[in-house]
Amino acid sequence: MEPVFSCRDILKILPHRFPFLLVDKVVSWEAGPSTQSRTGQKVVAIKNVTFNEPFFPGHFPGLPVMPGVLQLEAMAQAACLAYYRKGDPEMDFFIASGNEVKFRRPVVPGDTLELRAEIVKDRGQMIVIKSQARVDGNVVSEAEILAKVTLKNQRDQSRHEKA
Repeated sequence: MEPVFSCRDILKILPHRFPFLLVDKVVSWEAGPSTQSRTGQKVVAIKNVTFNEPFFPGHFPGLPVMPGVLQLEAMAQAACLAYYRKGDPEMDFFIASGNEVKFRRPVVPGDTLELRAEIVKDRGQMIVIKSQARVDGNVVSEAEILAKVTLKNQRDQSRHEKA
């Protein structure tokens, strides 16, 4: 199947790079019902989990398990790709919170993570995303993610100005 976004496309959209880029390709992207809001936009992305991941030697020696926090990060990166529309200016995304986070089973080398994300609320700079990670059709982790979206390099400077 031809990807909707290849690895090269993802590198143009997300600011992450090795070893922190946790999405290999996007296999499905759906627009929401309105062009005025991003609510309803959905994505299905893939992360191939290999034994060569930089976190496996330490998590855990002799029992390699993908850290839950990296599963959450992979879901958040997929959420950014759900938000994206062709022609958008470059943007930064920041996780503000993770709610209802659940880890249901270990993710190990050889697994293919299917990352699903849907924007359920669009409040301008703040978005709420329902996300899941699946392996072989089974949910391995899930979360509701609140993220802040800003134009690239337009981060909140107020905390730096006060220093």
